[in-house]
Amino acid sequence: MKPLLFALTFAPALALAQMPTLTLEQLPRPTMPPGERGPVVPAQVERWRQEAKALEYGDGMKRDEVAAARLYCRAARYGDAEAQYSLGWMLTNARGIQRNDAEAAHMFAAAAEQGMAQAQNILDRMGGTPLGDPPPCLRPPETDPEPVVAPKPPPRGAKPAVSLWASLPLPQHAPPAIVNYVKLLAPEYQLSPALVLALMAAESNFDPTAESPKKAMGLMQLMPDTATRFRVTRITDPAQNIRGGMAYLRWLLAYFEGDVMLALAGYNAGERAVDRYLGVPPYAETRLYVRKIMAAVGGQRIHPFDANVTQASPMLTRVKAQMQVIQAR
Repeated sequence: MKPLLFALTFAPALALAQMPTLTLEQLPRPTMPPGERGPVVPAQVERWRQEAKALEYGDGMKRDEVAAARLYCRAARYGDAEAQYSLGWMLTNARGIQRNDAEAAHMFAAAAEQGMAQAQNILDRMGGTPLGDPPPCLRPPETDPEPVVAPKPPPRGAKPAVSLWASLPLPQHAPPAIVNYVKLLAPEYQLSPALVLALMAAESNFDPTAESPKKAMGLMQLMPDTATRFRVTRITDPAQNIRGGMAYLRWLLAYFEGDVMLALAGYNAGERAVDRYLGVPPYAETRLYVRKIMAAVGGQRIHPFDANVTQASPMLTRVKAQMQVIQAR
């Protein structure tokens, strides 16, 4: 081979061999996107995910995995399961960003909890339930109100007042028989009828035969385990179903010290999910559910509760401690 031809043939390969290569640890880690301003609607979340996908694959724009990861992160915090899955995949495969299996496991878990089978399959291969606190991309967004400070509990034996809730309108399409029954029963459970009926409207739209794909049943959409927990023997009986749902709601209000938003999130997703995610879980269904009921009750955030029902969630102490640290800075 002639010397010049040798140089032309092998020079690019030699230059490439001499170029430094990035290790997994040297790949960039995307920073958290800035907090949002104002309410975020589902259409905006979908646009973030679509733009992230285009950036990840270079579809119609310059490929930029770091920018894609940031947008997936924004959408993941608002409950987009596809964004959670995609960010988990990027973190597992070091797709342009640093690998982080721990954070990826949390992402796959959040997507799996929303019904994404492929996320559950990957999570199972990774060893199951992720350990530790969820990463920032699954924490409640800054637009979520902070947990409320519990009001001073009433004297032992006294029934908490619900006068602040008394003026709220009741759902106009609620059947009179159900409204009357809830009004009669609510004082026993120390609940506002407006809150119970708003929850019932979101759960079953007042259909006593309603059954969800997850086997939640009746007016209050009780799961079989919840029914057993609150001594409901016939879940399909409307009276027992309402009593069971009210007992659970009363328990949740005590557990979250009267914080209506957290109690509603617990009713939909389970109190353990609220504890784990330090607020409303990153599930699209739960976030929409909470928004809908909060709007129906005029945004009333605090409801009286009976502290004797159960001990408060340990998550509240952690979140309030974090708030104090932030405010002290």
